[in-house]
Parts: sequence; structure tokens; C-alpha cells
Amino acid sequence: GWERHVNRFNWVSNAEARGHISRGVTPPMTGSMTANIHRLAIDAQLTTEIFGALCPAMPDRALDLADLPIRTTADGHAIHAAQFYVLLYSLATQIDPALSGRDQAIWLCATARRYLPNTSKAADIVDFVLADFQENPDPTDWERTRGRIHDRYQLHAAENGFEYRGWTESSINFACGVMALLYGGLDYRRTVQIGAMSGWDSDNATATLGGLIGLTLGMDGLRAQFPG
Repeated sequence: GWERHVNRFNWVSNAEARGHISRGVTPPMTGSMTANIHRLAIDAQLTTEIFGALCPAMPDRALDLADLPIRTTADGHAIHAAQFYVLLYSLATQIDPALSGRDQAIWLCATARRYLPNTSKAADIVDFVLADFQENPDPTDWERTRGRIHDRYQLHAAENGFEYRGWTESSINFACGVMALLYGGLDYRRTVQIGAMSGWDSDNATATLGGLIGLTLGMDGLRAQFPG
């Protein structure tokens, strides 16, 4: 499939994996620590969430189907970030419609978080962003959390035991995705606005979350957010 279809507009870990495939290397080695210098980039968490949509209310099955596609371009905590998005899509059908949008977003984050290993940087990100969101006295002030993401995972990454790897890395963009989900409260317009304005490689988590909200609302619900 990659040899036939993935031949243009490839960047970062996707490009690295595609080059390996041309030389006869097969997944999951193409995304491994020993083969792919960009294995901790954002690539795997851009496309694999579809497996969650294919497995509604079956998160374990979704993770199983997504495993090889994720490992084609990712390793380490970048795997867990991609898995988190897969889980959100699988859990979308289980959201309690009686909850507020804020509580629905919190439920999604908290439920998907239980599948991540506690030692993963991705788990640290979910915990940090969720805690800051819940402690924020102004539920509209996403820029406060955005500033703290910048401080913890970029500006003072080393002091916090991390490494910032650039604007296309998994972590900083994953943090913004979690932030946009929480502050957007499953409102399509607001979530996309926050995601797009958050910076770094901002089109990607924005697209993922837009798809998630479309999946939860359905076509009629999505159209209703754009009257006329």
C-alpha cells in the first residue's frame, strides 16, 4: 500500500519510513528506534485514528488494528499519543449525551488516559493538560494552558526531564490537541479555532479533533452548527 500510494508530499517520519520501504525494510522496523531518526515526530498520530472509528466501543480491538500502522512511523511515547487518538474515536459512541460538552471532553480524556502507561511522556501530557484545565478559574482561557505547555515541554523541557525536538514533534502537538479538546468542549467551531491558533504543527490535531467531533455529532448534528 505504501509503495503504491505514498509517493508524494511526504515529510519527517513518513518520509523516513517510505525511504526504508524502498530499500526493502518492512514495518514495524521502519518506525523503530534503530531505523527512524524521526520516530518521535507527529506523523503516526495524523492518520491512524480511523481505526478507532472502525471499532466503535471496542477500544482494545481498535488498538490491535492500529498497532502496525502506528509502528510504521513511530516508537516510544509517539506510539502512545497516536493510540490516545485511536481510543478517542473508538470511545466516541459511548459518550453520555446527558453530560455537558465540558464533561464529555473530560470523560473522553480520562477514559482514554487509562490505556496509556504511566511512565510515558504522553501520559504526563494528558495528566498535565487535564489538571491545568480543571484548575483554571476561567474555562475560556485556553491561552493560559497553552503558555504552560510551552514552558513545560519546550522552554524548560530539560528541567522537567524532557527533550523538545522541534515544531513537528509528537509531544508539543499532542499537548495542544488535548488542550483543544478540553477547552473546545466538543463544540466544533471552538475546538477547531483553538486547535488552529495553538501554534506548532497546528493543522494536524485540529483535523483529528474535527473528525472526532463530526463522529460524535453525526452529519445532521454537524450541519446544525453551521446554520444557513
